[in-house]
This record gives sequence, C-alpha cells and structure tokens, in this order.
Amino acid sequence: MIFIEVIKKRFGHFEGETVWQWTMINDHGMKISVLNYGAIITSIETKDKFGEYANISLGFSDMDDYLAYSPYFGATLGPVAGRITKGQFSLDGEEYQLTQNEGANHRHGGKLNFSKKLWNVSVEKELDQIVLTFEYTWADGENGYPGNINAHMTYTLNNKNEWIIDYTAHTDKPTIYNPSNHIYFNLSGKAGSTILPHQLWVNSEKFLPIDKEMLPIGEIRSVENTIFDLRAGREMMEIIKNQDELLQIAGKGLDHTFILKHENGKPDAVLFDPQSGRRLEMETEADSVLVYTSNSMAGDFEINGKTVPKYAGITLETQGLVDAINHPGFGNIVLRPEKPFKSKTAFRFAVES
Repeated sequence: MIFIEVIKKRFGHFEGETVWQWTMINDHGMKISVLNYGAIITSIETKDKFGEYANISLGFSDMDDYLAYSPYFGATLGPVAGRITKGQFSLDGEEYQLTQNEGANHRHGGKLNFSKKLWNVSVEKELDQIVLTFEYTWADGENGYPGNINAHMTYTLNNKNEWIIDYTAHTDKPTIYNPSNHIYFNLSGKAGSTILPHQLWVNSEKFLPIDKEMLPIGEIRSVENTIFDLRAGREMMEIIKNQDELLQIAGKGLDHTFILKHENGKPDAVLFDPQSGRRLEMETEADSVLVYTSNSMAGDFEINGKTVPKYAGITLETQGLVDAINHPGFGNIVLRPEKPFKSKTAFRFAVES
C-alpha cells in the first residue's frame, strides 16, 4: 500500500546555493517533483490504462540542463507571463520601460524572471494532500517593474489526483502582475515522442490573433468556422496540418490565447491521449489559457537520452490575456496595494480504458 509522502533531495547548485527537489507522492502512486529553482515542475508521473506509470511532463533530470537550455519546462513565469509590446506600458499616468529580452519586446518577466529565482519553500503534509508553499520577493525596479512584489504560490497534490496551483501576491505600489506556469504535457509518457495524436478540447468562443512577433494585434476574434474552434475537440495533427495563416505565423502550430467561457460543471480544457488512455482536465479562475504546441523546439537537447522533437509537448498556460496592459478590453492585470492578487488553477489526471 502507498501512503501520501514527500521526499526531499539535493538536485544541484545555483549561484552557490543548493537547489532542492521535493517529490510529492499520493496514495495512488501519482508523483510530482518540483524544485525551489524557478518553482519548476521536473516531472509528473501518472499511470496509463495498462497501469504503467510514466512521466507525462517535459523536464530535465540534471540541473546543468536547466541552466543550459531555456524552454521554460515546468517553470513559473512572471511577474508577467507572455509578451509585452516593446516592454512598455502606462500606469496611473506614468510611463514604464521593462527590459527587452525578446527582440524589442519583453517576455515572461524579463531575462531573469521568476523561472530563474530561488524560492523559499515550506512543506505541509496532511492526511489526504501535500502542500508546497513558495515565496519570493521581487524588488522594486527589477527588470523595470515598479513596486516590491511579494509573490506567493502553493502547489498541492491530493488523493483526487489533482495538482492545484494557488497564486497570491501583494505589492507596495501599483504594478502589473500576471503569472503562469509553463508546464509542457505529453500524456504518452514516452521520451522523444510528439503530442500529435493527442486530442484537445477548450471551452472557448474567442481567441487572440497574433502578428509575426507573436504579439496580439488587439483584436478579439470568434473561433466560429476556424481551426481555432476547439469546443468539440480536435486531434493535434489536424491543427498542425491546417494552413491557416495564424498557425503558420506561430511556426505551424498553436501559440495562441483562448478566452475561457467558464461554465459551471465543465472543465475549461481537456487533453486526451487515446494511445495511453491518459486524460487531463484543467479548470482555472484565470481569464484565458495560452496553448503552445512546441513549434520552435530546436531538437538540440535530450530528455532521457532521446532528442526532443518539434511538437514534443503542449502547454496550458493559464493567465490573464497576453499584453493586456496595452489593449483596451483585454482585462485588468494591474496589481495595487489595496487589492492582493489571487488566482487558482487545477489540473486533474485520470485514465480512460
């Protein structure tokens, strides 16, 4: 019999500090391993329809690989996930310039973003769940962001086979805040494989068209009669093969924000692999999910001795709309001292025979 437990071990070093890995294990044998570096999920192990366990997320087993490559495998992004046009925004009559780490634009919080920080971690083991709490203080002016931001997250693994992320944050002056997790899923559990046989369902009627810099053009467009209509589900191969211009711009695949409908009793998204029978349901309080199909994976690094191919994984990055601070009608990502940030995302894992 398996009992819920957590195992801590040394994973490596970063800037003279020890990088630790915690592995949470629930009563069903599901495992989630996570680092204090970047609050990175290194692996999620679940069983398939045959009862075999395998890692269904992309991640490295060596710290040197995380330092050498930057695909954001399993990493926390922020203070603002996604891209900000020219790294610029206006807030309360003040103009701000963030660092530009992707051409002229700002991406995922800047070069040394949340994914490159050592977080303070505490562990609470309960009867039916394990909770890891992550804390980091982002300094006023770092990468151009105003305000000292006290960032706080919990990762919970429970006996319902759920991974739950709770985000909270406080600031001492108005700033912008829109974190996410850049987990890449491959439900096959096979290193070196692609997600092309996977099926994706997203409860969304609208999405954001993008330009050649992968930035929203400012329009909110209906998915009706487009390849972006995922309300009935589509196989990833069907999407990848489609000649829609917006897919071609993104590198022949998805790198697009879907505005979520949030209907009670329905998940916001479902990912299913018919070969393994693994099914993932996602539910979030965030306004949208950015779906990325690893279109730009270069194949110049390996996982478990296998070259990582294009389309190796798929992200479900829950967040406010990308570049919302620069587009009217995209929602509010302003964080103010009098109103803390709160958001929750749950991933539920199951199998179908």
